[in-house]
Amino acid sequence: MTGKNQHVVPHKDGWAVKGEGNKTATAVKPTQAQAAGVAREIAKNQGSEVVIHRPNGQIRDKDSYGNDPFPPPG
Repeated sequence: MTGKNQHVVPHKDGWAVKGEGNKTATAVKPTQAQAAGVAREIAKNQGSEVVIHRPNGQIRDKDSYGNDPFPPPG
């Protein structure tokens, strides 16, 4: 079973980590990098994705830590 995707989004106190569909933040960190680190740990534990947003809300990056249906060739 996969967990909720974790979103790193702008927050008045820095950057927040929110599970997809959640209204409240799981964590708030002063920098985007710190919030992304927390989101990655949660996503690894849950087998989900991390979605990092820009300050304007646009998606900047995605990382998958679950069963990716399209793994990179190698």
